[in-house]
Amino acid sequence: MILVIGGTGTVGSQVVRELLARGRRLKVLTRNAGKTQAVPESVERVVGNLLDPETLRSVFMGVDAVYMTNPSGPSEAYEGLNAVAGARSAGVKRFVYQSVFGADEVDVPIVASKTIIEASLKASGMAFVILRPNNFYQNDHWFRDAVLQYGVYPQPLGNVGVSRVDVRDIAEAAAIALTTDIHDGATYNLVGPQSLTVSDVAAVWSEVLGKPVSSGSDDLNEWEAAARQSLPAQSVYDLRLLFELFHTRGFKASRSDIERQTRLLAHAPRHFKTFVEEAAIAWRT
Repeated sequence: MILVIGGTGTVGSQVVRELLARGRRLKVLTRNAGKTQAVPESVERVVGNLLDPETLRSVFMGVDAVYMTNPSGPSEAYEGLNAVAGARSAGVKRFVYQSVFGADEVDVPIVASKTIIEASLKASGMAFVILRPNNFYQNDHWFRDAVLQYGVYPQPLGNVGVSRVDVRDIAEAAAIALTTDIHDGATYNLVGPQSLTVSDVAAVWSEVLGKPVSSGSDDLNEWEAAARQSLPAQSVYDLRLLFELFHTRGFKASRSDIERQTRLLAHAPRHFKTFVEEAAIAWRT
């Protein structure tokens, strides 16, 4: 039995699909009962919270392997540490953790908090794999209206370069790490094949849609003011610190990152343009 923590989210739901395609028995832990309807019927559904001792005592029972992606926020590190402790106590054999690109290099809270969980996992005695994905291609689905209606790509990625990644590559990597032991103890940066600036991203959308799409303002003050209309203040603060990193140093993969990922997946990373072409079809229908 494999437990997917966060199995209704952008990455977790794709991990569930990937594991089901490989014939694995699964259960999904989510804190939101309303989201269980999106979980396939063949998957056991558990509503709980990693801050709740009763969840920690029960959810890992009978589980051989865990995949965890838990949301960023003030309680993220504590939730992650609880999950590692609960899994260890229940005798879980393998734990695959979704961290983030650059986790051991920067001190931005939304990134650096994950190193605490990584350290706990390494000391746990369980077999583990740490996956560190970069910014997701699939984040762009949030910007559908801005791109289609206003011809603006609003995510402030900056003009240094970010090696964005397809969520399907993350899910494949997770499934491989959960169902084999040859990668135990490894840490992988998960990235795309290109380093993309915000201008690059807007240009791809413009080409595929056949209409002008411009990059949004590079002013993070303007971005923050707009983001506060739809996101909690803490989330906006955390994301702004991350975007400041994108603007000043970028989030670029090395050649070694791409080569190691290619060997892990047995195929090259998916291209951003391929994702955009698929998304454009879905958006039009």
